[in-house]
Amino acid sequence: MARTKAVLGAGARLSDFLSSSLLARVVPAEVVHAVLDEHGCNSQRVRSFPAVAGVYYCMALSLYPEAAYEEVFAVVSQGLAWASGAAEPAMVGKSSISGLRSRIGSAPLLELVQRCCIPLANARDHPEAFYAGRRLVAIDGSCFELPDEADNAQSFGYPGSRTSVAGHASYPQARCAVLVECATHAILGANLGPYRTGEWELTVPLLSRLGPGMLCMADRGFNGFEHWRQAQATGADLLWRCGSTWQLPVERVLDDGSFLSVIRPTGVSRAQAAEQAIRVRVIEYALPGLDDAQPRYRLLTTLLDPQLAPAMELAELYHQRWEIEAVFDELKTHLRQGRRVLRSKTPELVRQEFYGWVLAHYAVRWLLHQGATRHRIPHADLSFKGHVELLRRTQPRSGAFPPRAAHTSTTVVP
Repeated sequence: MARTKAVLGAGARLSDFLSSSLLARVVPAEVVHAVLDEHGCNSQRVRSFPAVAGVYYCMALSLYPEAAYEEVFAVVSQGLAWASGAAEPAMVGKSSISGLRSRIGSAPLLELVQRCCIPLANARDHPEAFYAGRRLVAIDGSCFELPDEADNAQSFGYPGSRTSVAGHASYPQARCAVLVECATHAILGANLGPYRTGEWELTVPLLSRLGPGMLCMADRGFNGFEHWRQAQATGADLLWRCGSTWQLPVERVLDDGSFLSVIRPTGVSRAQAAEQAIRVRVIEYALPGLDDAQPRYRLLTTLLDPQLAPAMELAELYHQRWEIEAVFDELKTHLRQGRRVLRSKTPELVRQEFYGWVLAHYAVRWLLHQGATRHRIPHADLSFKGHVELLRRTQPRSGAFPPRAAHTSTTVVP
């Protein structure tokens, strides 16, 4: 469905957000300094391009995927000059930029994702972000291509043969798993690994981001007993699609047509399986009239009470999991302007670029959330692509560290 343009209400000023430096508001400079200090890679003396600016540079890379490294640096340094009142930004060559990136590494960027990428929606302003008092989140994975360098190939691997179906020589690929807040599309956690790493293995470090008061949705890739047990142990409720091979005995049919069942571990004695069994609720349904629909869908949930969570509502709710596919589209298509291959030629800088990419996406989503909340506009009515284009036009003067007083204007958001 085509999305119409949304206009912020009368008096709306996106520059209120932009001119006070989007990146530095979402990822505050004091937090960046603290993380760099903890990792021992902060600048020990005044430099024209200090480590803290290098972190923002890594984030800005994904806002300008077509620009040369030096041009992206110019964008960041213009913001620094604007904040300090300097007449001209410092000039830094590509080798200096690469050296700074190598000194920073990927660990500080990952920690900034963990510290700064927090849930955005609240139940009062955005009730659509919740169900039965639980925040709706989803987990999924995806892959992306890397420069065809020997180190990248060795660390991340190739997908199958070296030749793709399109007839182009294949590139090394990395696999990621992300945890997303469904309503806002905010990424709450991300992990990166080799192409052949299983999605669940990448997901395990993200489980610490789950907790009571969340309802986590996932597709059939996460449907083992141990997967379920670990995720349920976080205190979050679960709504997962399961494969047709699962043996789900009917213990009791409920009034809404769903039924109670149990799942058990495999590879253990019958007594151990009975002792470790977990009760679940099963919802089965079909989607008639859709050409590509499966004959039957089966969902498992920890929400056992059909009065609290009727089966029809859960079946409809589960399809919000597809919001995570839109997040991957935002990352790959809109932020990267359709560029298939990341820039970085070494594994450590690939990881750094990836987590900077996640932080930049979160910053844009934070911006959309501020506008949606202030002007009572649903998140879905605001264009991610339009906000990215706006940032690309204004970022040289909104990249100041720390923020300056807001420069105001009335803005229409495509």
